[in-house]
Amino acid sequence: MTDRFDIRESETGVVRVFQIDLPPEAIERYTVQAGTGEWPLKYGLGAKHISSAFLEVVDLRDLGAMPLSTYLQDAYGVEPSELDGVGPRLDSARGHVLILPSQTFGNVAQTLTVRTPLRWLGTFEEVKGKPKGAALRSKAAVGTLAGGKGKGAGLDPRLLRYLAFGVGAVFIALLAMSLFGG
Repeated sequence: MTDRFDIRESETGVVRVFQIDLPPEAIERYTVQAGTGEWPLKYGLGAKHISSAFLEVVDLRDLGAMPLSTYLQDAYGVEPSELDGVGPRLDSARGHVLILPSQTFGNVAQTLTVRTPLRWLGTFEEVKGKPKGAALRSKAAVGTLAGGKGKGAGLDPRLLRYLAFGVGAVFIALLAMSLFGG
């Protein structure tokens, strides 16, 4: 069975989860890119580009009593309502799963053509960030500047240069006094 997924260049906030139907001793060989460049996982996804820095392979035994659905909520910010109806299927998975957040694709538009030993378990949206607190309301933030002079706009650049030179000279004099005990 082959599943197809279109990845947009601008995609953010999406998490895809796949079961890896391989014995435990074959997982590393499948999921880690070899020094020769061979990467069975990339071929199994049919991907043009993936980044190993963002994908995660989870041995479900490592979660202990935590269900996969809870892990997705806690680690990836998947909204609980996103898991309605698929939670039991996710939580009954065994072995290893592959988790692909949007960052895995590095903003490269592509179509995944997923093949065995990968089996799609679900695609979920991460919780969208909400600003904390009320919106800022200030009279200073209203209006636009259209060629007006703000504070300091009338200062002569030569004056600023002389001022910086003077401060630097005082600093060097103080440093010399502390070093040479003067």
